[in-house]
Amino acid sequence: MWFFIITISWVILYRWVDPPTTYLQLRERWSRPDGTEFRHEWVDAEDISLNMKLAVVASEDNNFMKHNGLDWGAIEKAKKYNATHKKKRGASTISQQVAKNVFLWPGRNWIRKGFEVYFTYLIEFFWSKERIMEVYLNVIEMGPYKFGVGAAAKDYFKTTPAKLTKDQAALIAASLPNPKKFNPGKPSNYMRKRQGAIVRLMRLIGDSYFERYKDGVPEDQLEKEREDLNPED
Repeated sequence: MWFFIITISWVILYRWVDPPTTYLQLRERWSRPDGTEFRHEWVDAEDISLNMKLAVVASEDNNFMKHNGLDWGAIEKAKKYNATHKKKRGASTISQQVAKNVFLWPGRNWIRKGFEVYFTYLIEFFWSKERIMEVYLNVIEMGPYKFGVGAAAKDYFKTTPAKLTKDQAALIAASLPNPKKFNPGKPSNYMRKRQGAIVRLMRLIGDSYFERYKDGVPEDQLEKEREDLNPED
């Protein structure tokens, strides 16, 4: 009983209070070499470019506004793909990534995965989609010892999150599979290919994506561009 009281209260609190830190942020802060700066600054949702929000929807979670935390269609596609390919693909939604970053620790065992599903459904129930997106763009890792879109926009492009262009936002999103390896400020050919696919998906999704999905209008014609998000496969 106390477990449910504490965890539900924790989730409800973060509906209005910005998470002060995460397990991963603490680990990276403590483990960074001497003289290496740790970068993280919170940015409110209204101060983040629509381009950045669309870019992560395009790259990470096309059905963000439709699902209730887990995208079962994407999970099934990933299972079929992984059964025939050596290089594996995941199907974590933005909501799942928020759950594991804010409330949990890094790991892949089934116990942690179970907690991830539990917290995912809690935040989908108690938070708005706008709040989930806001927290996601502020807590995820976007480079070595760098967290959140505020730090990424300033360090990579010398701008603010509100002024990120489509191309800049797409490059940041293109780095998210491995932010320690991929640098949006010095993009590789692989990142440029992902950037192009993300920008095309952003155009297909459209600037009115969030409003349209609130009205239940479905999206289609995205499959080809989704495949192009993995040009090295």
